[in-house]
Amino acid sequence: MQQNYKGIIFDINGVLEFQGRVYPGAVELINFLRQKGVVIRILTNSTLKSRKYCAEQLNQMGFDVRKTEVITAAYATAKYLETLSPRSCWIMLKRTGLEEFKHFCHDVEDPEYIILGDYRDGFNFHNMNKALKLLQRGSKFIVMISQVIDNSMGEVELTVGAYGKMLEDAANIKATYIGKPNKLIFEMTLKTMDIEKNSVLMVGDRVSSDMRGAKNAGIKSVLVKTGEFKESDLAGDVQPDYIVDSIGEIKKLL
Repeated sequence: MQQNYKGIIFDINGVLEFQGRVYPGAVELINFLRQKGVVIRILTNSTLKSRKYCAEQLNQMGFDVRKTEVITAAYATAKYLETLSPRSCWIMLKRTGLEEFKHFCHDVEDPEYIILGDYRDGFNFHNMNKALKLLQRGSKFIVMISQVIDNSMGEVELTVGAYGKMLEDAANIKATYIGKPNKLIFEMTLKTMDIEKNSVLMVGDRVSSDMRGAKNAGIKSVLVKTGEFKESDLAGDVQPDYIVDSIGEIKKLL
């Protein structure tokens, strides 16, 4: 790396930790960057977690992370929704991520917006069919992430984007997608950093979300060969600017 990077955006799962296990060198790297005055952001496609909960989890693992440095897909969606000044919304989401939407008017019968996150067992016939009917009647549709499959818990799971695409097709509408790799969440993150984007680096383990998102946003990227990375990921049209085998190698590069 020739450039002097002033800000680094990290994915969490598969980069800093994976399934609760902290990667060697990850805590030390965050501390090193703080000493250097580098602006740090944590960017995750998690919809189930609030940014407060994410920060608390990371700090319990030994990291030094502030809530204001964390951007989750749930938080980014809530911030985007604020710009729309919605009359009402149905937030299809579980766990602490729902806390990001507490200041909105909630209405499951006649919402202006349907906001789709990880609804877990709420992805049942009754709720999905109800959402379909509301969308056909004119409710607008926002989906937190476009990702359709998640392996982060060790077993494959259908996730938010799969249900979002199903409702899009069934209702014959187009949704607004917020999370990685969409440009919106990156622009929102960059705005909070208040530095030129040509001096910002994205570090992730997924080409489809982290690397593609960085490319969409016009920032450089580092692919870490950990987490959900597979060699076949590098066969596509998106290529990272740098590739490392482990998170600890980034300190050497800097």
